[in-house]
Amino acid sequence: MPLLTTAVRGASAAGGAVLSGATRALSAVRPADKPLHPQGRVLEACLYRHGVVPPLGIEFLDTVSTDEVVVRESRAIGLPQRLPDIHGLAVKVTNADGTTGDLLFATTGSGRLTRFVLTLSKTMYGRPLTTLLPYDTSAGPVVLGARAVGVSTVELVCSVGDGEWRHFADLRLSETDAADQTVSFDPVRNQLPGLEQYGWVSRLRAPAYETARESR
Repeated sequence: MPLLTTAVRGASAAGGAVLSGATRALSAVRPADKPLHPQGRVLEACLYRHGVVPPLGIEFLDTVSTDEVVVRESRAIGLPQRLPDIHGLAVKVTNADGTTGDLLFATTGSGRLTRFVLTLSKTMYGRPLTTLLPYDTSAGPVVLGARAVGVSTVELVCSVGDGEWRHFADLRLSETDAADQTVSFDPVRNQLPGLEQYGWVSRLRAPAYETARESR
């Protein structure tokens, strides 16, 4: 396990470093409201959480709930539509205490190591999406994933380390645009119960988000 943990941390850190570097580079040459993911749409959606069975001891993943959420589908680099791009899916959930928690997914693979590597896709759901970097949880390092299972349904899954994917929720997308198309997402600042950021993940991601905020 120590060797596996080191490999996962190294692979995920490499992917995160690419994302962080891309943010700095793009904000320098293309100042915009969103240096990364400049092209996208914000939709209303519903998140149906049925919980993980058997439970993992992680509140957000174990809880059965129906949540009205806001979703943003986007292209990370902003290349012409005819070209492949890194696609992103952001989900904003309202916590029980009234705060919000954000989930961010990007196109990757779904294998033991490829789930930590960014990939290009011609379409929004042409490839699996994952959170890329693991969460620090009571069950160990947890990665979340998303994959389309219908025209408007996205299945959300979770995995401890490089283990098997386990289905915990379904995201039903609407065609209704959200009232606020400028909403921002930050998984470092806005966390969900039981899904905490590792210190090294926060240090890796924080500069990219700070750069993006300064660009705005």
